[in-house]
Order: sequence, then structure tokens, then C-alpha cells
Amino acid sequence: MSNIDISTSRNYLYTLLAGFVLLFAVSCEDKNDDDEGHTDADGFVLETEDGVQAYKELKGVVTGSISLGVGDTLHYMVHFLDHDGKEIEHEEDGHDDHGHDDHGDDEDGVRVSGANASIAVVEMVEEEEDGHDDHDHGDEHGDKVLQIVGVSNGTTYFKLELMHGDHADYTSANLVPVVVK
Repeated sequence: MSNIDISTSRNYLYTLLAGFVLLFAVSCEDKNDDDEGHTDADGFVLETEDGVQAYKELKGVVTGSISLGVGDTLHYMVHFLDHDGKEIEHEEDGHDDHGHDDHGDDEDGVRVSGANASIAVVEMVEEEEDGHDDHDHGDEHGDKVLQIVGVSNGTTYFKLELMHGDHADYTSANLVPVVVK
């Protein structure tokens, strides 16, 4: 009788183990499906239209600074970086729309928050003038730029996030300082 109990217990254990393995395999498969379209960034760079790097954060280490005068306006292109500091190529900013119309940038794209608007207005805006034709760039980053407008003397800070649906794929490790003189 004890041989039957051991055999039954062994079968029960094998069945239970097989169930756990199956659940683990399915959960890993679902996780991989959810990761499609996510950006694995370790930093970002703010670059002028002339290609000059003004500010960079990589793995929490910061180089550069942002300063401007009262009434001045700065425009920066935002490029996200991989763990080696190389620019990440974005497949599709809107994920389902290749046009240049507003297609839910609040859900997918770069979001900035936290700046004290009485010192500087910091926001993502449509790229403007300066002789650039947005439609001929072929720029995979879309036609949004980070705009900073100096309002009054002081220092403020903002957070930068790369949004994917209702969550951020990347959030700046540091608050980005803006000095207005």
C-alpha cells in the first residue's frame, strides 16, 4: 500500500510541476508580446538644430547645462540613448500613424513636466520656421521639439519622459535644471 501512495504522490508532484512550467512559459510569452514597441533607453541628449549637444544624461550622469535670458526661446531636439550612449532609432513615434497630424502625443512621445512656468515655460511643440520643411526631413523622431522660453530670473527644473500608452518607457534620472538670467 505504501508503494501506491508513493506512486500517487509522485504523479501528483509531476502534474503540479508541469502546471507551473506551463504557467511560467505562458507568462514569459505574454511579457514578450507586451514589450513590443517599448524603448529601452538609458539616457537622452538635448541637441540644437545645428547638431550641438547642450545637455546629456546617460545612466544618471549629466553633462552640459541649459541657460537662457528673460524673453529668449530655445529649441532642442530630443534623442534617446541606449546603454552605450548611442542614439536609439525609433520605429514609429505614433505606433500606428505615419502622418504629420496630431495623433495622440499625450499617449506616445516625449512629455515634460514640473517646470515652474513663472521662471520658464518648458513644453514639446511643433517644429517651426527657421527655413526647415518638416515634411522633407524623413526624421524618425517626428516634428516635435522641446521649447524653453525664459520668463523671469531664477532656476527651475523639469522631468522628461518617453511615453508609451499610459506609462513611461523612460523617465529622466535627474530633474533637468533651467537657469534664466
